[in-house]
Amino acid sequence: MNTLQAILLAIIEGITEFLPVSSTGHLILGSTFFGIEHDPFTKLFTIVIQLGAILSVVVLYFKRFFQSFDFYFKLLVAFIPAVVFGLLFSKKIDTLLESPVTVAVSLLIGGIILLKVDDWFNKPNASETTKEITYLQAFKIGMFQCLAMIPGVSRSGATIVGGMSQKLSRTTAAEFSFFLAVPTMLGATAKKCYDYYKDGFVLSHDQINFLIIGNVIAFIVALLAIKSFIGFLTKNGFKIFGYYRIIAGIVLLAIHYFIHPLTVI
Repeated sequence: MNTLQAILLAIIEGITEFLPVSSTGHLILGSTFFGIEHDPFTKLFTIVIQLGAILSVVVLYFKRFFQSFDFYFKLLVAFIPAVVFGLLFSKKIDTLLESPVTVAVSLLIGGIILLKVDDWFNKPNASETTKEITYLQAFKIGMFQCLAMIPGVSRSGATIVGGMSQKLSRTTAAEFSFFLAVPTMLGATAKKCYDYYKDGFVLSHDQINFLIIGNVIAFIVALLAIKSFIGFLTKNGFKIFGYYRIIAGIVLLAIHYFIHPLTVI
């Protein structure tokens, strides 16, 4: 990895982390394009720079993170399914993380779902807020988040759809998705760092600089992306993201089967 690659991957992370298009999927495709997808540091980098992205949530919603202890318990309830599934299927997940074709298929299927989601869940409870979400709703949203362990599914997309399935408005579902990202990404980062430490992985001076640069850029870009996304989602819904995912999925599959094979599932 070089400095330009680190910057571009961080921009991708910042733009896509909170949009329903799959940041992990785009980072896999980006690192594959650069030819560094199998580099151990690249895998660590794409996880750790999520810290910069989640910091943007804390900054934007600072007061909301101190609304009540009940709020933290609901986030914990929503977070638990990802912990359980992550521990049970970590090896399979790591294998999938090296598969651009899995990303392409997930983008395509997810895009079709996003075209329909506004019609499926078009009667939200307008008075619902993230503070009023029940424990059962939080748990169900957490179960939806587990789908995002498949690269290309999109953590934010899965949790927002999960929230809308519980009669939350698009805005409320998106905000809870952002809040849930904080413990989820912190947990994923901590586990990945521990795994690399346990394997004796030592960071060089340049690699430490790449991580710093990546987190700063991911934070700035994510800050702008969140503010733009909430306004856009409230007015326009998911269809544009659905069309984007479908087009991206078809293009990637066409490249794989007709031009140049990507990594095989």
